Amino acid sequence: MHAVRLQTEYLTNPMGIDIQNPRLMWNCESGIRQTAWEIICRNSSGVTWDSKKVEGSSMRAVYPRELSSREQITWKVRLWDENDIPGEWSEGTFEMGLLKASDWKAQWISGDYRVRRKNRYPVDCFRKTFKAMTGSARLYITACGLYEAVINGRRVGDFVLAPGHTDYRKRIQYQTYDVTDLLVPGINVMEIELADGWYRGSCGAWGLRNQYGTRTKVIAQLEADGQAILVTDSSWEWSNDGPIRFADNQDGEVVDGRMTPGYGGKAAVTSHPVTPSASNNVPVSEGEHFSPDILTTPGGKTVLDFHQNIAGYLEFTLNANAGQRVFLRFGEVLDENGEFTQKNIQCASKKRVTPLQQVEYICKEGKNYYKTRFAIFGFQYALLETDADWRPEDFTAIAVHSAMEETLDFSCSHELINRFAKNTLWSARNNHADVPTDCPTRERHGWTGDAEIFVGTACYLFNYDAFAGKYVRDMQDSQRRNGNIRQISPVGGIDFYMNTMDGSAGWSDAIVLIPYRIWKMYGDDKILETTYPSMRRYTEYKIRSLGKWYRTSKPTGIERGYRRYISNYGQSYGEWSEPIDVKPFRTSDFISPHPEETTAYIVYLLEHMGQIAEALHLTEDQERYAFLAGEVRKGYQKLSETRKYTLDTDRQARLVRPLYMRLLNEEQTAYAKDRLLQALDHYHWHLGTGFLSTPFILPVLQDMNPGYAYRLLENEECPGWLYMAKAGATTVWEGWEGHDSHNHYSKGAVCEWIISQMCGIQVSGENHFIIAPVPGGSLSYARASYRSVYGEVESGWERNGERTVFTGKIPSNCTACVRLPGGKEYTVGAGTFNFEE
Repeated sequence: MHAVRLQTEYLTNPMGIDIQNPRLMWNCESGIRQTAWEIICRNSSGVTWDSKKVEGSSMRAVYPRELSSREQITWKVRLWDENDIPGEWSEGTFEMGLLKASDWKAQWISGDYRVRRKNRYPVDCFRKTFKAMTGSARLYITACGLYEAVINGRRVGDFVLAPGHTDYRKRIQYQTYDVTDLLVPGINVMEIELADGWYRGSCGAWGLRNQYGTRTKVIAQLEADGQAILVTDSSWEWSNDGPIRFADNQDGEVVDGRMTPGYGGKAAVTSHPVTPSASNNVPVSEGEHFSPDILTTPGGKTVLDFHQNIAGYLEFTLNANAGQRVFLRFGEVLDENGEFTQKNIQCASKKRVTPLQQVEYICKEGKNYYKTRFAIFGFQYALLETDADWRPEDFTAIAVHSAMEETLDFSCSHELINRFAKNTLWSARNNHADVPTDCPTRERHGWTGDAEIFVGTACYLFNYDAFAGKYVRDMQDSQRRNGNIRQISPVGGIDFYMNTMDGSAGWSDAIVLIPYRIWKMYGDDKILETTYPSMRRYTEYKIRSLGKWYRTSKPTGIERGYRRYISNYGQSYGEWSEPIDVKPFRTSDFISPHPEETTAYIVYLLEHMGQIAEALHLTEDQERYAFLAGEVRKGYQKLSETRKYTLDTDRQARLVRPLYMRLLNEEQTAYAKDRLLQALDHYHWHLGTGFLSTPFILPVLQDMNPGYAYRLLENEECPGWLYMAKAGATTVWEGWEGHDSHNHYSKGAVCEWIISQMCGIQVSGENHFIIAPVPGGSLSYARASYRSVYGEVESGWERNGERTVFTGKIPSNCTACVRLPGGKEYTVGAGTFNFEE
C-alpha cells in the first residue's frame, strides 16, 4: 500500500501559505486497509519531524511544530497495510510565506498623480532594473487593485485577476511565485502593471466605484535565497502612458497597441493599514479554450459564436495597419430576432448602463496580439466590428475560473439530465473567481444565499474545502458588530437600500451552514473551530430577533403566548423568485419581514449549531440551542395553523420547507405531504418552489415516494430543470424562462440529489461511506464516480428487465454500508461490489 494524492491543507504542493501546523493529507492505493503511517519532514537544515510509526487508519496528520517564514518543507509518507507490510514512500512539499509584518521590507507604491473620485485612469506602469545572481528566488506581491508582473519580458505566474477579491480594508491576499527560472545573472528588469479591479473599479449590478478606496497601490518583494534583492519603493520608474488606456473588471478595456510606457516619472510611496496575508486558496487561472463559428445576423452584424457560455475573455492575433480598430462586445444570448444583445445582463439608468463588457483595440502597424488582462466577461457571443482583415481562427475565447480540482464524473440514460449536470458544472466554473458569485455578468456579487444553497453540490463537483475556507473568511470580515452577517461578501457594490436585507434567512445563515457542510463532507473540524465565534455571534443575533416586531411587520395571527418564538423582524428576501404565476412579485417582498421563512431557518440554524457545539464539546451551548430549537419549532407549528401561513396552499415552498426541515408535528406532517401532492397536481407537476426551497423538494418527494421525485425531475416543461437543457442552454439560467442571466448556478443545486440519492454516494464519516442508490423514473442506468477526501468512490445501477444490478467501488482504507432499495444492507470494504435485486 502507498499514499497518493498528497495535499497540504487541501492544496497540492502549496507555496506561500501562512497556516501554522498545517494538515498533511493523503489517499491510499493498492491495499485494503491502512494500519499505520509514518511521516518524515525535512527543510534545508535536515529532518524537522519524524513521526515514527503511528498506528491507525487516519489519512491525515498535523505538522506538530511552529514553522518559520519562507520555510520549505519536503514531506514523505509511507503506509503499512492490513498485513503490516510497509509500502514505498510518497513525497509532497509545502512552503511558508511571510508570516510577520516585519518580513515585509517593501513599501506600498502608487502612481504619482492626484486622484479625483469621478475620473477614470489608465493602467499604471512601474519598472525597476536590478542585479541578480543565480539561486532560488521568490516574488511576494499583492495590490489594492489588480496587478500583473513581468520579469525580463516573461509573465510571473498564471494567477488571473490577482490578488483576488477581498474587503481590502480588512484583508489583502498576497501571492508567492517561484521566479527562479525568470532571472538571469546580472542585469534584470521587472515591470508591474496596476489596474482598478474591484478596489476602485466597478462593483455590483450598478457598477459602483471606489468601494474600497480611491488610490490603487502595489507592494512587491523579490527575494533570492531568503534575502530581499528588490522591493517596491520610490526608486521605481512610473508612467501611465502605456497601451492600456482604460481597464475595468466589468466594463472591459481600451487598448492602443501603438503606445508603450515612457516611464518618465517616479512611483509615489504610500501606505495601507492592512498587512498582507496568504490566501491559502487555489488561484484564478485560465482554463478551456474555444474557437468560434461566424454568424451574420439578420441586421448584417458579425458575431463570433463560441457555442459555450463562459466566464472569461478573448484573445486575437492579426495583421493590421496602424490606427485600424477592433471593437468587441460580449453577451450571452441573441434576441428574438437573432440579433446580438446585452439587455438580459445589463442595468440601465439615465446616467449609466452597466456592465459594458466590451473591448476596444487600436492596432499598431504589422502583427497585433491582444488578450484581456484586467477584466472577465460572461459570454457565448462576441459582436465584432473592425476595419482590419481577419479570419475566424484569429480569435479564441478563454475560460477563466478558480483552479479547483474537479472531482465528479456522472452519466445516466437520460440525456437531458446529463446535459443539465454538465450545465451545472459550467455555471459553477463560471461563478467561481476567488469568490462564489451569482453571475459573471451583471452583479458578480458574492451572494451568501447562492453559496449556501450550492455548497453541497460544489463539494461533489470540486475539491472545495480551501475555496470555501477563503469565502468563510470573507463572511467573517464583513460581520457587523451586532453579530449580523452581510447578505453579500466581500462587501462592495451594494446599493444603500440593500444593507437592510443583511441577515436574510437562508442568506446570512451561510456563516453556519457552509462550515457545517464542509465539516460533514471533508471531516474538517478546523473550519468549525476557527469559525465558531462568528457562528455564535450570528446565532445570538438571530435569537434576539425572536419576539421582535419590525416597523413594516404585519400581524401573523399567532397566539400571544407563542409570539416570543416567532421572528417577525427585519427586512428579508423570503422565499424569493417563485414562478410568477405561483406568487407574483410585490415591492413589499423587499421591505417586509418574512416570519414563516425566518422562523423556519432559525430552527434549522439552532439545530445545526447544536450539532457543531456537540462536536466542539461545548455542552452548555449544545443544550441551550437544542432547547431553543424545540421552543421555536412549537412557535412555527402554531404559525402554520394561522390563516395567513396555512399549510392549505398551492405554494410548494410553504410545504417543502417545513417538511425538509422537520418543523411540523405528526398530524401537520401528514397533511403537508398530501397537500404538496395536490399542489403539484394543480401545477401540472411543474416546479413551483423559489430560491430557497428548490434544493429541498426532491429529498422531500423521495421520502414520500421516489417516483414522485423522478416525475418532477424529468419534467421537460417550464418551469423545470430540464426545460433549460431542452432549450439548448449550456449553463444554468437565473429565471426558469431564460429572460435574465443565463449563468446562475443556484438551480443546479439539485445535482447534489442526483449524486447523493440517484447514485447514492454519501460521505458518512472518516473513511466511511453510505451507498444508497435510488433507481426510478424512465432511467435505465445511472453511475457516478466521486474523488472524495478519502479516495475515489463509485456507485451505479442498471435495470435489466425486472432486475436491477448495483455496482460500485470503495477506495482503499475505506468501508461502506450499501443499502439497496428493497431494504437489504451490506457492509463492504475496499474494492468492487456487485449486488442484484
